[in-house]
Amino acid sequence: MNSMTGIRKKLVVVGNGMAGMRTVEEILRRAPGMFDITVFGAEAQPNYDRIMLSPLLAGDKTFEQIVLNSLEWYAEHYIQLIAGEAVTEIDRAHRTVTGAKGTVADYDILLLATGSNPFVLPLPGTARPGVMTFRSVADVEQMLTIAAPHKRAVVIGGGLLGLEAAHGLNLRGMAVSVVHLMPTLMERQLDASAAHLLERNLTERGMAIYTCADTQSFDGEGEDGPVHGVILKDGRRIAADLVVMAVGIRPNVNLAKSAGIACGRGVLVDDAMRTCDPAIFAIGECVEHNKQCYGLVAPIWDMAKVAADHICGVAQSGFVPAAAGTRLKVSGIEMFSAGMFMGDETTEDILLRDAGRGVYKRLVLRGDRLVGAVCFGDTRDAGWYFQLLKDGEVLGELRETMISGPASVSSDPNKTLTMMPGHAEICGCNGVSKSTICNAIEAFELCSVDDVRAKTKASASCGSCTGLVEGLLKLSLGDKFAPDAVKPMCKCTSNGHDEVRRRIKGGGLKTMHAVMQALEWRTADGCASCRPALNFYLLSAWPGEYVDDAQSRFVNERVHANIQKDGTYSVVPRMWGGTTTAGELRAIADVVDKFNIPAVKVTGGQRIDMLGVKKEDLRAVWEDLNAAGLVSGHAYGKALRTVKTCVGSQWCRFGVQDSTAMGVALEKATWGSWHPHKVKLAVSGCPRNCAEATIKDFGVIATEAGWDLHVGGNGGIKLRGTELLCKVTSEEEVIEYACAFLQLYRMEARYLERTAPWIERVELKYVQEKIVDNAELRRALFEDFLYAQKFTQTDPWAQEAASEVLGRKYSAMAELV
Repeated sequence: MNSMTGIRKKLVVVGNGMAGMRTVEEILRRAPGMFDITVFGAEAQPNYDRIMLSPLLAGDKTFEQIVLNSLEWYAEHYIQLIAGEAVTEIDRAHRTVTGAKGTVADYDILLLATGSNPFVLPLPGTARPGVMTFRSVADVEQMLTIAAPHKRAVVIGGGLLGLEAAHGLNLRGMAVSVVHLMPTLMERQLDASAAHLLERNLTERGMAIYTCADTQSFDGEGEDGPVHGVILKDGRRIAADLVVMAVGIRPNVNLAKSAGIACGRGVLVDDAMRTCDPAIFAIGECVEHNKQCYGLVAPIWDMAKVAADHICGVAQSGFVPAAAGTRLKVSGIEMFSAGMFMGDETTEDILLRDAGRGVYKRLVLRGDRLVGAVCFGDTRDAGWYFQLLKDGEVLGELRETMISGPASVSSDPNKTLTMMPGHAEICGCNGVSKSTICNAIEAFELCSVDDVRAKTKASASCGSCTGLVEGLLKLSLGDKFAPDAVKPMCKCTSNGHDEVRRRIKGGGLKTMHAVMQALEWRTADGCASCRPALNFYLLSAWPGEYVDDAQSRFVNERVHANIQKDGTYSVVPRMWGGTTTAGELRAIADVVDKFNIPAVKVTGGQRIDMLGVKKEDLRAVWEDLNAAGLVSGHAYGKALRTVKTCVGSQWCRFGVQDSTAMGVALEKATWGSWHPHKVKLAVSGCPRNCAEATIKDFGVIATEAGWDLHVGGNGGIKLRGTELLCKVTSEEEVIEYACAFLQLYRMEARYLERTAPWIERVELKYVQEKIVDNAELRRALFEDFLYAQKFTQTDPWAQEAASEVLGRKYSAMAELV
């Protein structure tokens, strides 16, 4: 591939968001070898689904679940991602761009996808801490930080984004008030009747709604202290610890304007998405096309296809804006609108109101065609209405019964989907049609929504079309479709994780090939989903017999370091129970100086992280660390990560047991062990719990009588406290119970399942029956764990550094980068 670099054109994308990366995906589909691609992103993260910020705020999703293009995806497609650096200058004469940190990239074609900026009300107090917008992951993190210790939030703006923010904060336990300038909520998407139903629903959830409310200022401590309240122009004051502005967006045209590119409200583009400079294209929320700017996903996806066509030179399509629908992502509220839902003097309405059920439908007709629709409380027929609207279909006899949905005009049990034509759009977020989904189900033998999502991206964004996707699976598979059946491991097999594990052990299957053959895998070599899982299942089932397949591991585990956004790596040596020595610290300092490592960070797990290590330096870094007695901390793996401790009774006047010694002993016993997911332990020397043991996978808290053992905690976005497993009196018991618990988890949990969801699935009582109530089984699990440790407690850094063959792979890989 490097040999082709000289003849490839250089494509630079300014903006690592949904619009820019969708265009890159479309380009890769059309001409995967045409460009060397460089992407600049102002945010530090890989491309994520901005539509899903609301579920992220609400705690329904984790950040990992909303990532659209992982760092591995960029690497696999040879895309240079420069994250965390905004472009500040375009030199059109020399065709270069310059980033805020000084990075310069030259281009043959430049794609601007700079998005939009949230509008900030120019009011007194806007700069106070706690007054913010809702536009990015960083905004969500800041909102959650403020929400944790505080209880009052005010959202300025009762539109789509504002209400989704209000919903998320409400679920986080805050008392939420919504301040809206207009008489009704979501006036751009709902008529007055639907808006009143929405307001009633939100009020029932405990939110306070202020309509016809004009914000005057934000007050607080002194002139620039944290916000304490919102002052309305009518004199009312609403107390607030957090104020979120969601009052609209403006296309981000600053960069384009500074380069002399023609702009109106947005960057001006023609039907090919080309700017006034033929070498520069623009797409997404930053553009203006025929005096119109766009903020919804569906038209932006159409822009991406058009831009990719012209950038690749494969077609001469032009951007024609199509109708777009809107849905509110608030759990328990069904809302859809599209087209001219307000109507005018040339239209007439068909209405359905059911106040008791909270259902409202309004269909707006011009002549004999549907031109607008509003559905509230029941959106099952929204897709059908939307397709009628998009197609401009003559309604004829449908007019008399269409308000009741397709059920009234067809005897087919799957009426809505059956009546939809093949080109009907099922997933508006990603532009996926009915025929695309049905063809994929048949061609790839898909049997679950997850399969369809992975292959077509249908339901991968807001998720509102999941029911339609499931319906198409039922239509395509007939009686073979079982939505409540066990979820298959992946598209390669119809077997679930539990069945695969059972067959491996029960059938004596000791190689990946044997598993695939015995279970009739659909693919000869498996896939990126099943191979890592099978590798772990075989490794845990047959310690000492199965040979670990490094190529079936994720990239971080293959290179024994964490890849960073700039292509460098982080190295974290193990520090037993959070302890270290002067000699170890000197060795780390020497390594940092010797290899010019740019950043050193003390982690939350009581270790030291060296960030920015070049791939070609990894082996030498490990050798120097090994020479000082340091081994891998497995910070990159689905493995035992850390055992966090407090100083305990040795130093602390409150300590009742030696938690540090206990933590060191635990880590010495468990390090090197591989698991379905990462595992973290902690030991606190007294019930004050300074080591935060109650949010760890296995937590130990010292008492006067001994030790309390806790399991199943998680300190991530979905915070979960541990549950008490049992109480023990001796250090030996702590080690035995911990190892038995980890062995049970290793042998029974599903790959990529943390201990928290595993315990939620099997319930604590089940774990107690195995570990606490059955001493014989506990001892057997403990001994099995110790036996497996004989084969895994070897330092991978030392192995790699000592092997000339393995060592050469790092220098060879570095030469390819």
